[in-house]
Amino acid sequence: MSTPYPFTAVVGQSDLRLALLLNAVSPAVGGVLVRGEKGTAKSTAVRALSALLPQVDIVSGCRFSCAPAAPDPACPDGPHEHGPGALRPARMVELPVGASEDRLVGALDIERALAEGVKAFEPGLLADAHRGILYVDEVNLLHDHLIDLLLDAAAMGASYVEREGVSVRHAARFLLVGTMNPEEGELRPQLLDRFGLTVEVAASREPAQRVEVVRRRLAYEDDPAGFATRWAGDEHEVRARVVAARALLPKVSLGDTALLQIAATCAGFEVDGMRADIVMARTATALAAWAGRTGVRKEDVRQAALLALPHRRRRNPFDAPGLDEDMLDRILDEFPDEEPEPDPEPEPEPEGPDDGGPGDGGPDGGPGGTPPQGGGPDIPETERQPEPDAAHAPEAPEAPEAPQSPEPQPSAQESAGPEQTAVRAAEPFRTKMLSVPGLGEGASGRRSRARTAHGRTTGATRPRGHLTKLHLAATIQAAAPHQKARGRTGRGLVIRKDDLRQATREGREGNLVLFVVDASGSMAARQRMGAVKGAVLSLLLDAYQRRDKVGLITFRGATAELALPPTSSVDAAAARLEQLPTGGRTPLAAGLLKAHEVLRIERLRDPSRRPLLVVVTDGRATSAGNAGGRTDSSPRELAGHSARLLQAGGVASVVVDCESGPVRLGLAGVLARDLGGPAVTLDGLRADSLAGLVKNVRTAVSSTASTDSSNRRAA
Repeated sequence: MSTPYPFTAVVGQSDLRLALLLNAVSPAVGGVLVRGEKGTAKSTAVRALSALLPQVDIVSGCRFSCAPAAPDPACPDGPHEHGPGALRPARMVELPVGASEDRLVGALDIERALAEGVKAFEPGLLADAHRGILYVDEVNLLHDHLIDLLLDAAAMGASYVEREGVSVRHAARFLLVGTMNPEEGELRPQLLDRFGLTVEVAASREPAQRVEVVRRRLAYEDDPAGFATRWAGDEHEVRARVVAARALLPKVSLGDTALLQIAATCAGFEVDGMRADIVMARTATALAAWAGRTGVRKEDVRQAALLALPHRRRRNPFDAPGLDEDMLDRILDEFPDEEPEPDPEPEPEPEGPDDGGPGDGGPDGGPGGTPPQGGGPDIPETERQPEPDAAHAPEAPEAPEAPQSPEPQPSAQESAGPEQTAVRAAEPFRTKMLSVPGLGEGASGRRSRARTAHGRTTGATRPRGHLTKLHLAATIQAAAPHQKARGRTGRGLVIRKDDLRQATREGREGNLVLFVVDASGSMAARQRMGAVKGAVLSLLLDAYQRRDKVGLITFRGATAELALPPTSSVDAAAARLEQLPTGGRTPLAAGLLKAHEVLRIERLRDPSRRPLLVVVTDGRATSAGNAGGRTDSSPRELAGHSARLLQAGGVASVVVDCESGPVRLGLAGVLARDLGGPAVTLDGLRADSLAGLVKNVRTAVSSTASTDSSNRRAA
């Protein structure tokens, strides 16, 4: 087993270390969500936490980590007799993003359950994480059905496995820790609220801090065991402090003044529900215990609010998490602290375990804790512990640069007018559902019909690999004709492995929604462009709710630009849209060809995710742009050729017609026919409009859609 990086050697990141340690002191706080850019020591800090947790006393031989003093009466390995247990280190179990349901909750042997009536159960990751840490890296990319199982287990403290009337239950109380990069998409609000605390992390911009990161990382990679030994003293001190804080925690008093401060803070920030109040109370209590006090102070409540409220302030996926600290101070100042505590023990400030790691002369330096390559009083202020890519500075500026990068300026001959500054989007609205025809097999979501692991049962088939969803009736039907030949004498059926049938289910999948937005001069009228942006923003919000990936292409002047490569981060697309400038001529063909290129690449990367192309334009084409270098055709002809190319590739499309005014040319409708899909006006896009509901995007190349349409007309 490789030597883990020491927790106390993490450079800086005081909020992250504090949040993790508060959960170690009081697991009832509810876990931590760590948000931040890549290479900021998120995973390394979390993996190092398990070494600081006290050992767990378990029943010898129990696969579900029952406590000897209070074993779970429903434990599948029980019943357990009271007696001495065994000590083992606290576990940190990692849940891979691509894990199956059986890997998470455990697998039940259906064949033995049906034939022998035996509950042969193989525990999953939830059982392994009981009384420990369940860590989910890239938690925002976790499949929806796994998120649902996590929510259930976190709420009930138990995991239930149900297979055709056979059920197994076991305790599953764990500390849930997740890390994520917001650029790859946000979490569902239900799961976001399950994390007690949240922390934003970022790379340091101070050269001295970055130097210390590199020094420590290189020293660790050269000699992991030796590096860990040099920090062993400080690890022991923090571990002992965690144990002492746990022992002090039941004695901490949460007074009425502190409760009023917590309630007023949550009410002042208009936080939904009561979970925030409870988490703040538990966090403030843990902060007092960590500081060695038996009373909660105003600074504990303030720190608890900064950790527990930011992720609960989001009203929609386009809101950035955060908290107005000035407003927080004004609320807390209305409730002054009570009398000073009778036992003010001189403990370190509750900003972190040892604020920056040990060093000679450092505030919390311990014997044997100073690495030979760095030390001195400035180490406690260093930024972060170095993960493999932690010192790569150029990555941080990418996010702000991309939305602000201007598209190529049109030449004097190509320009239809001066470039106009970006306008604000109109208020978003609820849109009608656009979906891809046919039956897909992509990632689970909420848009188009697909074969999925969850949903209504539509049939049965022989299982390929491990059986996950038994079709009981089909299994019995397959086994029934062979009972005499198998020598059946009793009441039970004689089941063989070949008799088992897998249930096929139909649910919904998430799609790749690629927006192609016209930003030319014909769209540049301020009221018109604001309405267009509002419509696209509404579609983006719909894509977020339906678990889609999104991409954004804009075209104007002479070129088309991929403003946002396909991603799960819908709020990133909204940010790019907000700063979209307009002006110039209309290279419609260039935009469509760019979409064809992007979809071709994405089909190679993720062949199971079906695309939905949404073209937002008035249908005009006034420039050939860089449409394949052809000069023998008009811009309109080039646009039609490009649209038919997409149709031939089987791409489901819809055109959002942005033409306005008393005289309409109907060019968007012509484009929609070339693409093989419908056209819908901005007003018709609203879910509450009088226009017909757009349920399916018809494509001429889809034989399934054509057959279904013919059947409906015949009926």
